[in-house]
Amino acid sequence: MTLSIAPELSRAAKGQGTPEQVLESIVDGINTGNLDALMPLYEPRAAFATQPGNLAHGLSGIRESLAAFTAMKGMLDLKVTRVLEASGLALVVGVWSFAGTGPDGEPVTLTGHNADVLRRQSDGSWRFVLDNPWGTD
Repeated sequence: MTLSIAPELSRAAKGQGTPEQVLESIVDGINTGNLDALMPLYEPRAAFATQPGNLAHGLSGIRESLAAFTAMKGMLDLKVTRVLEASGLALVVGVWSFAGTGPDGEPVTLTGHNADVLRRQSDGSWRFVLDNPWGTD
């Protein structure tokens, strides 16, 4: 299943819907440069893998990491390949590519395999606990 930008993402942007829809909201937020729409998708003590083996902790660290993506004004493409759910947790695995422009004006192309962990909240929404775009590398 390939995730694409859709106008009806307001529920997913609030963490409602399925874990796949939350990932769809990440794609939409990065592609539109809407950092503020991305932050509610994370638990306050979540972590973001900035590169293999390095984590940014908490919402301020995650915001800084995601700001680097949105600053490149690029396009993220994500294909979810597997979702495993158990006991209110979801492991979402996929492949992604990103093409944007670096701070030096040069093209930037990134690819990876994500392995993300989301938790169902008491209101039924899903939030990232661990956003790992380098998950299987």
